[in-house]
Amino acid sequence: MFDSGYGGLTILAKIRELMPEYDYIYLGDNARTPYGTRSFEVVYEFTLQAVDKLFRLGCPLVILACNTASAKALRTIQQVNLPLMDPTRRVLGVIRPTAECVGEITRNRHVGVLATSGTIRSESYLLEIHKLFPGIVVSGEACPLWVPLVENNEARSAGADYFVKQHINRLLDKDPEIDTLILGCTHYPLLLDKIRQFTPSHIRIIAQGEYVAESLKDYLSRHREMDARCTKGGTCRFLTTESKDKFEESASIFLQLQDMKVESIALE
Repeated sequence: MFDSGYGGLTILAKIRELMPEYDYIYLGDNARTPYGTRSFEVVYEFTLQAVDKLFRLGCPLVILACNTASAKALRTIQQVNLPLMDPTRRVLGVIRPTAECVGEITRNRHVGVLATSGTIRSESYLLEIHKLFPGIVVSGEACPLWVPLVENNEARSAGADYFVKQHINRLLDKDPEIDTLILGCTHYPLLLDKIRQFTPSHIRIIAQGEYVAESLKDYLSRHREMDARCTKGGTCRFLTTESKDKFEESASIFLQLQDMKVESIALE
């Protein structure tokens, strides 16, 4: 699993909860995070480096547990790079599984997306949802300060209230009929209590982890050849482009795990 930083740990936690028997490698490009404000070209280059690294470590299947990487790099890697690198391997993202669940959740077909600036600019959620459910109205709101709030351990602070309320109100001003809200960034589940506090009670909130986990389990059940290539020893290895001590300290905000084995690596 790859993420630009720590947010993908919320996805990893749900996947391991559902499928604890598999072996996992988590790679965080923490030295170059955040990706949300970077250009498409830079995000693609960085993501491709990470995918190549995980392939060289023996991973047959890579999950881009990062909405920005899924939005800006996934399609090009799947269509252009993968056939040249190794057509028997697979790279999957987190946007499609989230979009697939929307049709069964929204009642009035009005959906909101809270995400990073890069994900909102890419319109990836709009495009994916409209492929599956053309009649759904999708509105997005970029929340550039939410990731720093989480990573600086301010998610539960009184200071977070202003920024969470501000962006929810802006989104609902764009479409007051929204009845379903997608948290389109893997950091945002750590703000869930605040988000619920400032979101009308009738609005359903979708945090991605459980939907991505269910989608991955279904994918492996339908692709037995890929499942057979995935080793099952129940291990989890963590790689970071930052210092291992910094990763261990910050990762504890996202993942309660004792004896975390972390290695520092370089991407190029």
